[in-house]
Amino acid sequence: MTTINNPILPGFHPDPSICKAGEWYYIATSTFQWFPGVRIHRSRDLVNWELCPSPLTRTSQLDMRGVPDSGGGWAPCLSYTPPRGDTPGRFWLIYTNVRSCGKAMADFPNYLVTAESIDGPWSEPIYLNSSGFDPSLFHDDDGSHWLLGIVWDHRTGRNPFGGILLQQYDHNARRLVGPVKNIYKGTDLGVTEGPHLYKRDGLYYLLVAEGGTSWEHAVTIARSRSIDGPYETDPNYPMLTARTNPERTIQKSGHASLTYADDGTPILAHLGGRPIGSERRCILGRETSLQRCTWTDDGWLRLEDGGNEPQASVEVPSDTPRIKASRDHTEQFDSTTLSPHFQSLRAPIDSSWLQLDARAGFCRLHGRESLFSLFDQSLIARRVQALKCRAATRVEFQPSSIQQMAGLIAYYDTRGWYYAHVTIDDDGNRVVRLSQADDGTYRDDLTSDLIAPDTGPIDLRLELDHASLRFRVRLDPADDWRSLGPELDATILSDDYGAGWDHFTGAFVGICCQDMTGRRLPADFDWFEYTEL
Repeated sequence: MTTINNPILPGFHPDPSICKAGEWYYIATSTFQWFPGVRIHRSRDLVNWELCPSPLTRTSQLDMRGVPDSGGGWAPCLSYTPPRGDTPGRFWLIYTNVRSCGKAMADFPNYLVTAESIDGPWSEPIYLNSSGFDPSLFHDDDGSHWLLGIVWDHRTGRNPFGGILLQQYDHNARRLVGPVKNIYKGTDLGVTEGPHLYKRDGLYYLLVAEGGTSWEHAVTIARSRSIDGPYETDPNYPMLTARTNPERTIQKSGHASLTYADDGTPILAHLGGRPIGSERRCILGRETSLQRCTWTDDGWLRLEDGGNEPQASVEVPSDTPRIKASRDHTEQFDSTTLSPHFQSLRAPIDSSWLQLDARAGFCRLHGRESLFSLFDQSLIARRVQALKCRAATRVEFQPSSIQQMAGLIAYYDTRGWYYAHVTIDDDGNRVVRLSQADDGTYRDDLTSDLIAPDTGPIDLRLELDHASLRFRVRLDPADDWRSLGPELDATILSDDYGAGWDHFTGAFVGICCQDMTGRRLPADFDWFEYTEL
Protein backbone atom coordinates (compact mmCIF):
# COMPACT_ATOMS: atom_id res chain seq x y z
CA MET A 1 0.00 0.00 0.00
CA THR A 2 1.09 3.55 -0.72
CA THR A 3 -0.24 6.65 1.00
CA ILE A 4 -1.04 9.53 -1.34
CA ASN A 5 -1.84 13.10 -0.41
CA ASN A 6 -4.82 14.77 -2.01
CA PRO A 7 -5.24 16.42 -4.38
CA ILE A 8 -3.46 14.14 -6.83
CA LEU A 9 -3.94 16.73 -9.60
CA PRO A 10 -3.37 20.12 -7.90
CA GLY A 11 -4.50 23.33 -9.48
CA PHE A 12 -7.37 23.77 -11.93
CA HIS A 13 -8.41 20.14 -12.69
CA PRO A 14 -12.19 19.88 -12.08
CA ASP A 15 -14.89 17.35 -12.99
CA PRO A 16 -12.66 14.25 -13.10
CA SER A 17 -13.75 11.31 -15.21
CA ILE A 18 -11.66 8.25 -14.36
CA CYS A 19 -11.41 4.98 -16.29
CA LYS A 20 -9.01 2.08 -16.74
CA ALA A 21 -7.67 0.60 -19.97
CA GLY A 22 -5.19 -2.25 -19.71
CA GLU A 23 -2.52 -1.36 -17.17
CA TRP A 24 -3.25 2.37 -17.28
CA TYR A 25 -5.64 4.56 -15.32
CA TYR A 26 -6.81 7.74 -17.02
CA ILE A 27 -8.44 10.92 -15.71
CA ALA A 28 -10.03 13.55 -17.96
CA THR A 29 -10.79 17.01 -16.54
CA SER A 30 -12.56 20.16 -17.71
CA THR A 31 -10.74 23.07 -19.35
CA PHE A 32 -13.65 25.52 -19.87
CA GLN A 33 -12.49 28.47 -22.05
CA TRP A 34 -8.87 27.28 -22.22
CA PHE A 35 -7.53 25.66 -25.41
CA PRO A 36 -6.70 22.88 -26.23
CA GLY A 37 -9.78 21.30 -24.71
CA VAL A 38 -9.86 18.62 -21.96
CA ARG A 39 -6.80 17.57 -19.97
CA ILE A 40 -6.00 13.86 -19.67
CA HIS A 41 -3.56 12.41 -17.14
CA ARG A 42 -2.53 8.77 -16.85
CA SER A 43 -0.97 6.55 -14.22
CA ARG A 44 -0.02 2.90 -13.84
CA ASP A 45 -0.26 2.94 -10.03
CA LEU A 46 -2.83 5.61 -9.01
CA VAL A 47 0.12 7.35 -7.35
CA ASN A 48 2.18 9.04 -10.05
CA TRP A 49 0.34 10.89 -12.83
CA GLU A 50 1.62 12.26 -16.13
CA LEU A 51 0.01 14.58 -18.66
CA CYS A 52 -1.14 13.11 -21.98
CA PRO A 53 -1.68 15.06 -25.20
CA SER A 54 -4.97 16.97 -25.19
CA PRO A 55 -7.69 15.34 -27.32
CA LEU A 56 -9.44 18.51 -28.55
CA THR A 57 -6.82 20.36 -30.57
CA ARG A 58 -8.84 21.63 -33.53
CA THR A 59 -11.48 24.32 -33.82
CA SER A 60 -13.64 21.79 -35.64
CA GLN A 61 -13.76 19.82 -32.37
CA LEU A 62 -14.20 22.78 -30.03
CA ASP A 63 -15.09 26.22 -31.39
CA MET A 64 -15.03 28.61 -28.42
CA ARG A 65 -14.56 32.09 -29.88
CA GLY A 66 -17.01 34.32 -28.04
CA VAL A 67 -17.97 31.86 -25.30
CA PRO A 68 -18.40 33.50 -21.89
CA ASP A 69 -15.95 33.18 -19.03
CA SER A 70 -16.22 29.65 -17.60
CA GLY A 71 -18.06 28.54 -20.74
CA GLY A 72 -16.55 26.24 -23.35
CA GLY A 73 -15.44 22.69 -22.54
CA TRP A 74 -17.39 21.35 -19.56
CA ALA A 75 -17.35 18.05 -17.69
CA PRO A 76 -15.80 15.49 -20.05
CA CYS A 77 -16.59 11.81 -19.72
CA LEU A 78 -13.76 9.47 -20.76
CA SER A 79 -14.47 5.76 -21.20
CA TYR A 80 -12.89 2.76 -22.87
CA THR A 81 -14.26 -0.33 -24.58
CA PRO A 82 -11.80 -3.23 -25.00
CA PRO A 83 -11.37 -5.12 -28.27
CA ARG A 84 -14.42 -7.19 -29.24
CA GLY A 85 -14.12 -9.57 -32.17
CA ASP A 86 -12.83 -7.59 -35.12
CA THR A 87 -13.54 -4.30 -33.35
CA PRO A 88 -10.44 -2.71 -31.83
CA GLY A 89 -10.36 -1.15 -28.39
CA ARG A 90 -11.62 2.41 -28.36
CA PHE A 91 -11.53 5.49 -26.15
CA TRP A 92 -14.71 7.57 -26.07
CA LEU A 93 -14.79 11.19 -24.97
CA ILE A 94 -18.06 13.04 -24.41
CA TYR A 95 -18.05 16.78 -23.68
CA THR A 96 -20.15 19.95 -23.78
CA ASN A 97 -19.23 23.22 -25.48
CA VAL A 98 -21.16 25.71 -23.33
CA ARG A 99 -21.92 28.67 -25.58
CA SER A 100 -24.14 30.61 -23.19
CA CYS A 101 -24.99 30.20 -19.53
CA GLY A 102 -26.01 32.15 -16.46
CA LYS A 103 -29.42 33.09 -17.88
CA ALA A 104 -32.77 31.31 -17.85
CA MET A 105 -32.08 29.86 -21.29
CA ALA A 106 -28.70 28.41 -22.16
CA ASP A 107 -26.94 26.61 -25.00
CA PHE A 108 -25.26 23.26 -24.32
CA PRO A 109 -24.27 21.36 -27.49
CA ASN A 110 -22.85 17.93 -26.63
CA TYR A 111 -20.32 16.02 -28.73
CA LEU A 112 -18.48 12.70 -28.98
CA VAL A 113 -14.97 12.05 -30.26
CA THR A 114 -13.17 8.69 -30.30
CA ALA A 115 -9.64 7.34 -30.67
CA GLU A 116 -7.96 3.94 -30.63
CA SER A 117 -5.03 5.40 -28.66
CA ILE A 118 -5.17 7.88 -25.81
CA ASP A 119 -2.52 9.86 -27.68
CA GLY A 120 -4.82 10.18 -30.68
CA PRO A 121 -5.55 10.95 -33.36
CA TRP A 122 -9.00 11.86 -32.09
CA SER A 123 -11.88 11.89 -34.54
CA GLU A 124 -13.97 14.76 -35.78
CA PRO A 125 -16.88 15.33 -33.38
CA ILE A 126 -20.29 13.72 -33.63
CA TYR A 127 -23.02 16.08 -32.47
CA LEU A 128 -25.37 14.38 -29.99
CA ASN A 129 -27.88 16.84 -28.49
CA SER A 130 -28.18 20.13 -26.60
CA SER A 131 -30.53 19.14 -23.77
CA GLY A 132 -28.13 20.07 -20.99
CA PHE A 133 -24.54 19.71 -19.81
CA ASP A 134 -22.54 16.96 -18.08
CA PRO A 135 -23.08 14.27 -20.74
CA SER A 136 -21.79 10.79 -20.00
CA LEU A 137 -21.56 7.57 -22.01
CA PHE A 138 -22.24 4.12 -20.54
CA HIS A 139 -21.30 0.88 -22.35
CA ASP A 140 -23.53 -2.05 -21.38
CA ASP A 141 -22.56 -5.72 -21.36
CA ASP A 142 -24.45 -6.38 -24.58
CA GLY A 143 -22.40 -3.82 -26.53
CA SER A 144 -25.04 -1.09 -26.47
CA HIS A 145 -24.13 2.52 -25.65
CA TRP A 146 -26.23 4.91 -23.58
CA LEU A 147 -25.98 8.68 -23.24
CA LEU A 148 -26.82 10.37 -19.96
CA GLY A 149 -27.00 14.08 -19.19
CA ILE A 150 -29.09 16.65 -17.41
CA VAL A 151 -32.14 18.35 -18.88
CA TRP A 152 -32.08 22.14 -18.43
CA ASP A 153 -35.56 23.44 -17.60
CA HIS A 154 -35.69 27.15 -18.44
CA ARG A 155 -39.33 27.72 -17.48
CA THR A 156 -40.27 30.27 -14.84
CA GLY A 157 -40.65 28.78 -11.37
CA ARG A 158 -39.14 25.43 -12.35
CA ASN A 159 -36.02 23.72 -11.06
CA PRO A 160 -33.55 24.25 -13.93
CA PHE A 161 -31.87 20.97 -13.02
CA GLY A 162 -34.75 18.95 -14.38
CA GLY A 163 -33.35 15.45 -13.96
CA ILE A 164 -31.08 12.93 -15.67
CA LEU A 165 -31.98 11.94 -19.23
CA LEU A 166 -31.14 8.57 -20.80
CA GLN A 167 -31.11 7.70 -24.51
CA GLN A 168 -29.41 5.00 -26.57
CA TYR A 169 -26.55 5.89 -28.89
CA ASP A 170 -26.02 3.99 -32.17
CA HIS A 171 -22.37 4.32 -33.12
CA ASN A 172 -22.86 2.75 -36.53
CA ALA A 173 -25.47 5.39 -37.36
CA ARG A 174 -23.48 8.08 -35.49
CA ARG A 175 -26.59 9.36 -33.71
CA LEU A 176 -28.93 8.95 -30.76
CA VAL A 177 -31.83 6.58 -31.28
CA GLY A 178 -34.98 5.52 -29.46
CA PRO A 179 -36.96 7.21 -26.70
CA VAL A 180 -35.61 9.79 -24.26
CA LYS A 181 -36.44 9.04 -20.63
CA ASN A 182 -35.95 11.10 -17.48
CA ILE A 183 -34.63 8.42 -15.12
CA TYR A 184 -33.73 10.36 -11.95
CA LYS A 185 -34.84 13.67 -10.45
CA GLY A 186 -32.37 13.64 -7.54
CA THR A 187 -32.81 14.27 -3.83
CA ASP A 188 -33.60 17.25 -1.62
CA LEU A 189 -29.95 18.30 -1.97
CA GLY A 190 -30.92 19.66 -5.38
CA VAL A 191 -28.77 20.67 -8.37
CA THR A 192 -28.62 17.07 -9.63
CA GLU A 193 -25.96 16.82 -12.36
CA GLY A 194 -22.75 15.02 -13.36
CA PRO A 195 -24.24 11.54 -13.98
CA HIS A 196 -22.12 8.42 -14.45
CA LEU A 197 -23.62 4.94 -14.82
CA TYR A 198 -22.02 1.65 -13.72
CA LYS A 199 -23.12 -2.00 -13.57
CA ARG A 200 -22.44 -4.47 -10.76
CA ASP A 201 -24.01 -7.83 -9.99
CA GLY A 202 -26.81 -7.18 -12.47
CA LEU A 203 -27.71 -3.78 -10.96
CA TYR A 204 -27.26 -0.39 -12.58
CA TYR A 205 -25.69 2.22 -10.29
CA LEU A 206 -26.16 5.91 -11.04
CA LEU A 207 -23.60 8.26 -9.51
CA VAL A 208 -24.59 11.95 -9.54
CA ALA A 209 -23.32 15.26 -8.20
CA GLU A 210 -25.70 17.33 -6.09
CA GLY A 211 -25.82 20.50 -4.03
CA GLY A 212 -24.06 22.77 -6.53
CA THR A 213 -20.35 22.90 -7.20
CA SER A 214 -19.40 25.01 -4.17
CA TRP A 215 -19.54 24.46 -0.39
CA GLU A 216 -22.73 22.33 -0.54
CA HIS A 217 -21.35 19.97 -3.18
CA ALA A 218 -21.97 16.26 -2.69
CA VAL A 219 -22.11 12.83 -4.35
CA THR A 220 -25.24 10.67 -4.30
CA ILE A 221 -25.67 7.13 -5.61
CA ALA A 222 -28.87 5.35 -6.70
CA ARG A 223 -29.53 1.91 -8.21
CA SER A 224 -32.01 0.03 -10.38
CA ARG A 225 -32.52 -3.42 -11.89
CA SER A 226 -33.38 -1.77 -15.22
CA ILE A 227 -31.22 0.75 -17.02
CA ASP A 228 -34.15 3.14 -17.41
CA GLY A 229 -35.25 2.91 -13.78
CA PRO A 230 -36.88 3.39 -11.44
CA TYR A 231 -33.79 4.26 -9.39
CA GLU A 232 -33.66 3.79 -5.61
CA THR A 233 -31.54 6.36 -3.77
CA ASP A 234 -29.00 5.17 -1.22
CA PRO A 235 -30.79 5.78 2.11
CA ASN A 236 -27.54 7.11 3.60
CA TYR A 237 -26.95 9.76 0.92
CA PRO A 238 -24.80 11.64 0.26
CA MET A 239 -21.95 9.16 0.03
CA LEU A 240 -19.36 11.97 -0.18
CA THR A 241 -19.49 15.60 0.96
CA ALA A 242 -17.68 18.19 3.08
CA ARG A 243 -20.79 20.36 3.42
CA THR A 244 -21.17 19.81 7.17
CA ASN A 245 -17.50 20.08 8.15
CA PRO A 246 -15.71 23.32 7.19
CA GLU A 247 -12.56 22.05 8.91
CA ARG A 248 -11.87 19.44 6.22
CA THR A 249 -8.84 20.22 4.07
CA ILE A 250 -10.70 19.23 0.91
CA GLN A 251 -13.91 21.25 0.57
CA LYS A 252 -16.52 21.42 -2.24
CA SER A 253 -16.22 17.65 -2.68
CA GLY A 254 -18.39 16.24 -5.45
CA HIS A 255 -18.70 15.45 -9.17
CA ALA A 256 -17.25 11.97 -8.83
CA SER A 257 -16.55 8.97 -11.04
CA LEU A 258 -15.57 5.38 -10.25
CA THR A 259 -12.99 2.81 -11.30
CA TYR A 260 -11.35 -0.26 -9.75
CA ALA A 261 -7.75 -0.90 -8.75
CA ASP A 262 -6.05 -4.08 -9.87
CA ASP A 263 -6.98 -5.79 -6.58
CA GLY A 264 -10.66 -4.88 -7.01
CA THR A 265 -10.71 -1.90 -4.64
CA PRO A 266 -13.24 0.73 -5.76
CA ILE A 267 -11.51 4.08 -6.32
CA LEU A 268 -13.52 7.29 -6.47
CA ALA A 269 -12.14 10.38 -8.25
CA HIS A 270 -13.81 13.66 -7.31
CA LEU A 271 -13.25 17.40 -7.39
CA GLY A 272 -12.59 19.56 -4.36
CA GLY A 273 -11.15 22.92 -3.38
CA ARG A 274 -8.70 24.04 -0.70
CA PRO A 275 -9.79 27.40 0.74
CA ILE A 276 -7.35 29.84 2.29
CA GLY A 277 -7.70 32.96 4.42
CA SER A 278 -10.63 34.35 6.32
CA GLU A 279 -12.61 34.70 3.09
CA ARG A 280 -12.15 30.96 2.36
CA ARG A 281 -11.22 31.40 -1.29
CA CYS A 282 -9.77 28.66 -3.49
CA ILE A 283 -7.07 30.31 -5.63
CA LEU A 284 -6.06 27.00 -7.19
CA GLY A 285 -9.60 26.32 -8.32
CA ARG A 286 -11.25 22.92 -8.11
CA GLU A 287 -8.75 20.06 -8.01
CA THR A 288 -8.89 16.28 -8.39
CA SER A 289 -8.63 13.92 -5.41
CA LEU A 290 -9.03 10.15 -4.91
CA GLN A 291 -10.91 8.24 -2.22
CA ARG A 292 -10.76 4.53 -1.39
CA CYS A 293 -14.19 2.87 -1.24
CA THR A 294 -15.87 -0.42 -0.45
CA TRP A 295 -19.18 -2.14 -1.24
CA THR A 296 -21.40 -2.95 1.71
CA ASP A 297 -23.05 -6.34 2.17
CA ASP A 298 -26.37 -4.85 1.05
CA GLY A 299 -24.84 -3.46 -2.14
CA TRP A 300 -24.13 0.24 -1.54
CA LEU A 301 -20.91 2.08 -2.28
CA ARG A 302 -19.29 3.71 0.75
CA LEU A 303 -16.01 5.40 1.62
CA GLU A 304 -13.78 2.79 3.20
CA ASP A 305 -13.78 4.45 6.64
CA GLY A 306 -17.58 4.22 6.77
CA GLY A 307 -18.10 7.98 6.76
CA ASN A 308 -18.78 10.36 3.92
CA GLU A 309 -16.16 13.10 4.35
CA PRO A 310 -13.19 13.41 1.99
CA GLN A 311 -9.81 12.30 3.31
CA ALA A 312 -6.72 14.44 2.75
CA SER A 313 -4.54 11.32 2.56
CA VAL A 314 -5.57 7.91 1.24
CA GLU A 315 -3.94 4.50 0.90
CA VAL A 316 -4.07 3.01 -2.57
CA PRO A 317 -3.24 -0.59 -3.48
CA SER A 318 0.22 0.07 -4.88
CA ASP A 319 3.77 -0.67 -3.84
CA THR A 320 5.11 2.26 -5.87
CA PRO A 321 6.38 5.24 -3.91
CA ARG A 322 5.10 8.63 -4.90
CA ILE A 323 7.79 10.43 -6.85
CA LYS A 324 7.64 14.16 -6.30
CA ALA A 325 7.75 15.20 -9.90
CA SER A 326 8.78 18.80 -10.32
CA ARG A 327 6.15 21.07 -11.83
CA ASP A 328 8.72 23.83 -12.30
CA HIS A 329 8.51 25.05 -15.86
CA THR A 330 11.21 26.91 -17.79
CA GLU A 331 10.71 27.95 -21.40
CA GLN A 332 13.71 29.23 -23.33
CA PHE A 333 11.63 29.35 -26.52
CA ASP A 334 14.35 27.56 -28.47
CA SER A 335 12.06 24.76 -29.68
CA THR A 336 9.51 24.68 -32.48
CA THR A 337 6.78 23.73 -30.00
CA LEU A 338 5.52 25.07 -26.70
CA SER A 339 5.26 23.11 -23.46
CA PRO A 340 1.85 21.42 -23.04
CA HIS A 341 1.56 23.33 -19.77
CA PHE A 342 0.72 26.42 -21.83
CA GLN A 343 -2.83 27.02 -22.97
CA SER A 344 -4.50 29.82 -24.89
CA LEU A 345 -7.92 31.40 -24.55
CA ARG A 346 -10.84 30.10 -26.64
CA ALA A 347 -8.87 29.34 -29.81
CA PRO A 348 -5.78 27.35 -30.79
CA ILE A 349 -2.36 28.93 -30.99
CA ASP A 350 -1.37 29.64 -34.58
CA SER A 351 1.40 31.47 -36.41
CA SER A 352 -0.79 34.47 -37.18
CA TRP A 353 -0.26 35.69 -33.60
CA LEU A 354 2.44 33.51 -31.98
CA GLN A 355 5.74 32.67 -33.65
CA LEU A 356 8.67 30.66 -32.32
CA ASP A 357 10.73 31.02 -35.50
CA ALA A 358 10.53 34.78 -36.13
CA ARG A 359 13.57 35.35 -33.90
CA ALA A 360 15.79 32.57 -32.63
CA GLY A 361 15.27 31.86 -28.93
CA PHE A 362 12.21 34.09 -28.55
CA CYS A 363 8.44 33.78 -28.47
CA ARG A 364 6.91 36.56 -30.54
CA LEU A 365 3.36 37.57 -29.66
CA HIS A 366 1.54 39.93 -32.01
CA GLY A 367 -0.72 42.25 -30.07
CA ARG A 368 -4.42 41.73 -30.60
CA GLU A 369 -7.52 42.50 -28.56
CA SER A 370 -7.81 43.65 -24.95
CA LEU A 371 -7.79 41.48 -21.86
CA PHE A 372 -11.58 41.88 -21.73
CA SER A 373 -12.06 40.27 -25.16
CA LEU A 374 -13.92 36.97 -25.61
CA PHE A 375 -12.49 36.51 -29.09
CA ASP A 376 -8.87 37.22 -30.12
CA GLN A 377 -6.40 37.48 -27.25
CA SER A 378 -2.65 36.99 -27.67
CA LEU A 379 -2.14 35.27 -24.33
CA ILE A 380 -0.55 32.01 -23.25
CA ALA A 381 -0.57 30.90 -19.63
CA ARG A 382 -0.21 27.89 -17.35
CA ARG A 383 -2.01 26.74 -14.21
CA VAL A 384 -0.89 27.84 -10.78
CA GLN A 385 -0.49 24.55 -8.90
CA ALA A 386 0.99 25.65 -5.58
CA LEU A 387 0.12 28.35 -3.07
CA LYS A 388 3.76 29.46 -2.95
CA CYS A 389 5.28 29.99 -6.36
CA ARG A 390 7.01 32.47 -8.61
CA ALA A 391 6.70 33.34 -12.30
CA ALA A 392 8.95 35.58 -14.37
CA THR A 393 9.68 36.61 -17.94
CA ARG A 394 11.91 38.89 -20.03
CA VAL A 395 10.19 41.02 -22.65
CA GLU A 396 11.40 43.28 -25.45
CA PHE A 397 8.70 45.67 -26.64
CA GLN A 398 8.71 49.09 -28.32
CA PRO A 399 5.20 50.56 -28.00
CA SER A 400 4.23 53.72 -29.85
CA SER A 401 0.70 54.07 -28.46
CA ILE A 402 -0.94 53.95 -25.05
CA GLN A 403 -3.11 51.16 -26.53
CA GLN A 404 -0.11 48.86 -26.93
CA MET A 405 1.16 46.76 -24.01
CA ALA A 406 2.96 43.50 -23.25
CA GLY A 407 4.06 41.73 -20.10
CA LEU A 408 3.42 39.23 -17.30
CA ILE A 409 -0.07 38.39 -16.07
CA ALA A 410 -1.74 36.64 -13.15
CA TYR A 411 -5.07 35.68 -14.67
CA TYR A 412 -8.39 34.19 -13.60
CA ASP A 413 -10.72 35.35 -16.38
CA THR A 414 -11.61 38.53 -18.28
CA ARG A 415 -13.06 39.97 -15.07
CA GLY A 416 -10.18 39.11 -12.73
CA TRP A 417 -6.46 39.66 -13.34
CA TYR A 418 -3.29 41.54 -12.36
CA TYR A 419 -0.98 42.68 -15.14
CA ALA A 420 2.57 44.10 -15.08
CA HIS A 421 3.26 45.42 -18.56
CA VAL A 422 5.37 47.65 -20.75
CA THR A 423 3.57 50.54 -22.49
CA ILE A 424 4.10 54.30 -22.97
CA ASP A 425 2.81 57.37 -21.19
CA ASP A 426 1.43 60.62 -22.60
CA ASP A 427 4.94 62.01 -22.99
CA GLY A 428 6.08 59.07 -25.08
CA ASN A 429 8.21 57.55 -22.31
CA ARG A 430 8.41 53.78 -22.23
CA VAL A 431 7.02 52.78 -18.82
CA VAL A 432 6.20 49.74 -16.72
CA ARG A 433 2.65 49.87 -15.39
CA LEU A 434 0.63 47.66 -13.04
CA SER A 435 -3.08 47.26 -13.76
CA GLN A 436 -5.90 45.03 -12.64
CA ALA A 437 -9.44 43.92 -13.28
CA ASP A 438 -11.32 43.48 -10.01
CA ASP A 439 -14.62 41.73 -10.74
CA GLY A 440 -14.63 43.52 -14.08
CA THR A 441 -13.62 46.97 -12.81
CA TYR A 442 -10.40 48.21 -14.44
CA ARG A 443 -7.70 50.14 -12.57
CA ASP A 444 -4.16 51.16 -13.50
CA ASP A 445 -3.46 53.56 -10.63
CA LEU A 446 -2.20 50.92 -8.20
CA THR A 447 1.23 52.57 -8.34
CA SER A 448 3.00 55.27 -10.28
CA ASP A 449 4.36 54.35 -13.69
CA LEU A 450 8.01 53.33 -13.65
CA ILE A 451 9.92 55.08 -16.44
CA ALA A 452 12.09 52.57 -18.32
CA PRO A 453 14.98 53.01 -20.77
CA ASP A 454 13.91 53.77 -24.33
CA THR A 455 15.10 50.36 -25.54
CA GLY A 456 16.27 47.04 -24.17
CA PRO A 457 14.77 44.07 -22.33
CA ILE A 458 12.71 44.37 -19.16
CA ASP A 459 12.35 41.57 -16.63
CA LEU A 460 9.05 41.08 -14.78
CA ARG A 461 8.33 38.73 -11.88
CA LEU A 462 5.38 37.86 -9.66
CA GLU A 463 5.48 36.10 -6.31
CA LEU A 464 2.48 34.27 -4.87
CA ASP A 465 2.41 33.44 -1.17
CA HIS A 466 -1.06 32.13 -0.36
CA ALA A 467 -3.32 35.21 -0.28
CA SER A 468 -0.50 37.64 -1.10
CA LEU A 469 0.72 38.57 -4.59
CA ARG A 470 3.63 40.89 -5.38
CA PHE A 471 5.14 42.04 -8.66
CA ARG A 472 8.79 42.97 -9.19
CA VAL A 473 10.77 44.45 -12.06
CA ARG A 474 14.33 44.74 -13.38
CA LEU A 475 14.96 47.46 -15.95
CA ASP A 476 18.36 45.91 -16.67
CA PRO A 477 19.21 42.19 -16.32
CA ALA A 478 22.21 43.19 -14.19
CA ASP A 479 20.01 45.06 -11.68
CA ASP A 480 18.45 43.72 -8.52
CA TRP A 481 14.71 43.08 -8.49
CA ARG A 482 12.67 46.05 -7.24
CA SER A 483 9.06 46.13 -6.08
CA LEU A 484 6.36 47.17 -8.51
CA GLY A 485 3.30 48.34 -6.64
CA PRO A 486 1.82 47.23 -3.32
CA GLU A 487 1.06 43.81 -1.89
CA LEU A 488 -2.02 42.58 -3.76
CA ASP A 489 -4.96 40.37 -2.79
CA ALA A 490 -4.38 37.15 -4.71
CA THR A 491 -7.74 35.72 -3.68
CA ILE A 492 -9.62 37.77 -6.27
CA LEU A 493 -8.20 35.17 -8.70
CA SER A 494 -10.57 32.50 -7.45
CA ASP A 495 -13.95 30.84 -8.00
CA ASP A 496 -15.16 32.39 -4.77
CA TYR A 497 -14.77 36.07 -5.61
CA GLY A 498 -17.03 38.42 -7.50
CA ALA A 499 -20.63 38.62 -8.56
CA GLY A 500 -22.40 35.93 -10.54
CA TRP A 501 -22.35 32.16 -10.38
CA ASP A 502 -20.09 31.32 -13.32
CA HIS A 503 -16.65 31.01 -11.69
CA PHE A 504 -15.33 27.54 -12.43
CA THR A 505 -11.64 27.71 -13.35
CA GLY A 506 -8.52 28.70 -11.36
CA ALA A 507 -5.51 31.01 -11.34
CA PHE A 508 -3.05 31.04 -14.26
CA VAL A 509 0.22 32.88 -14.88
CA GLY A 510 1.52 33.74 -18.31
CA ILE A 511 2.57 36.25 -20.94
CA CYS A 512 0.49 38.36 -23.30
CA CYS A 513 0.46 41.28 -25.71
CA GLN A 514 -2.28 43.73 -26.69
CA ASP A 515 -2.52 46.23 -29.53
CA MET A 516 -5.90 47.87 -29.46
CA THR A 517 -4.95 50.12 -32.38
CA GLY A 518 -5.33 47.07 -34.61
CA ARG A 519 -1.73 47.32 -35.91
CA ARG A 520 -0.68 44.05 -34.21
CA LEU A 521 2.62 45.35 -32.83
CA PRO A 522 4.71 42.36 -31.68
CA ALA A 523 6.48 41.74 -28.38
CA ASP A 524 9.40 39.32 -28.05
CA PHE A 525 9.69 37.18 -24.91
CA ASP A 526 13.13 35.71 -24.24
CA TRP A 527 12.09 33.22 -21.55
CA PHE A 528 9.37 32.32 -19.07
CA GLU A 529 9.83 30.61 -15.71
CA TYR A 530 7.39 29.09 -13.21
CA THR A 531 8.89 27.86 -9.93
CA GLU A 532 7.15 26.32 -6.91
CA LEU A 533 8.58 27.33 -3.54
